[in-house]
Amino acid sequence: MKVKLADCAGFCFGVKRAVDMVYEQIKNGKNIYTYGPIVHNEAVVQELAAQGVGVLSSPEELMALPEGGDGEAARVVIRAHGVPEEIYTLLKEKNLECIDATCPFVGRIHRLVEQESGKGKHIIIIGNAGHPEVEGIKSRCRGAVTVLGDPEEVEKFQPPEAKELYVVSQTTFNNNKFHKMVEILEEKGYNVNVADTICSATEERQRSARSLAAEADVMIVIGGKHSSNTRKLYEICREECAATYYIQTLDDLHLELPKAVRLVGITAGASTPNKLIEEVQNYVRVNF
Repeated sequence: MKVKLADCAGFCFGVKRAVDMVYEQIKNGKNIYTYGPIVHNEAVVQELAAQGVGVLSSPEELMALPEGGDGEAARVVIRAHGVPEEIYTLLKEKNLECIDATCPFVGRIHRLVEQESGKGKHIIIIGNAGHPEVEGIKSRCRGAVTVLGDPEEVEKFQPPEAKELYVVSQTTFNNNKFHKMVEILEEKGYNVNVADTICSATEERQRSARSLAAEADVMIVIGGKHSSNTRKLYEICREECAATYYIQTLDDLHLELPKAVRLVGITAGASTPNKLIEEVQNYVRVNF
């Protein structure tokens, strides 16, 4: 039996950058918090917590921190997904030092929607409503904004007024689904401008996962339970390989492989550390 890792799996540029920025702050010995989990991976968050990094889950928790202004004040690291604009205002009011680890690709979307909504365009965000990245993008819109999560929602969508639509995507959205949803908007005759803001690493990760799943007898997808991009990988792999497993850690892996299995494929979400991927690879190789 062969075990094969997808060509593109694990930490992406934005996640690695954010995690590295937190570790850089740990070296400085300051009181460190992240606003929201720095990335959607419980193992990473737990590892940082063991080194004293706290997680702020709401504006109220942020406001409860002691006032800044001296060397002992807390430092707050903005998560890779970005945060709503109001969080920056609160940090300034509290006089707390802000280390912005927002992924540059997400930051680009913030600038785009702020600029285009300022021109009066109706912003369409194709993504998962309630996801931190989507909430951050919404907060930059200066006018009408709608979040659409699947083709059925696009079919039902009717702009409240005859405005030009400007479409962006959550960076980790399913690439094929995004283009299908854009096609529906265009077929309905709306005045549509599209910015394909799916991260290139996300596209490559999805392509390599689909390719591997198509030839594998069993697929293992590794990532946090709240990770949007890992969920998309799981959906893609399931389309190609019925025997697809979604796990967070090695403890979740309960495989019973028949002797006929020739190839086990492995992929991982953008927030999955290499150490965890290697653990799963080695376990499968040794035990099956």
